[in-house]
Amino acid sequence: MFAKPQDEHRWLKQLVGDWKFEHKCQMPDGSSTSSPGRLTCRLLGELWLVAEFEGDSAEGGAWSSIMTLGYDPTQQKYVGTFVGSMMTNLWNYQGVLEADGRRLPLETRGPRFDGQGECAYRDTIEIVDADRWLFTSHVQNDSGEWQQFLDGQHTRA
Repeated sequence: MFAKPQDEHRWLKQLVGDWKFEHKCQMPDGSSTSSPGRLTCRLLGELWLVAEFEGDSAEGGAWSSIMTLGYDPTQQKYVGTFVGSMMTNLWNYQGVLEADGRRLPLETRGPRFDGQGECAYRDTIEIVDADRWLFTSHVQNDSGEWQQFLDGQHTRA
């Protein structure tokens, strides 16, 4: 039962490699942080991308995280996970590549910033060119509006 890679799996290959990044966070409470770091993206077979982030934060020291991304043809969606050394929850992603083939919004749910229940989040990968991509994170507020809180610039190392 070996699945064959499809165009959606091949789309992930453009993220493979070593990257440096700068993540800037503007939290809903008004606080802001900046975190530089390194990222290595590799393929697991031809169907999954594994992205390993490492960075330093002024507020909490060193951190690391792992993101997985693949494509599920039965759902016709990209699927994946995200875990980080600075949090206790597992984020489950689902998303559909936009028609231009450059932006992949990934929907998920997770704990609210105030710790009171859950809310919707959207992380988006946007390909700029072969050596640069963007990663943004948004949270949906109580009125249904999306508020960006993370802006990540990634350049090939």
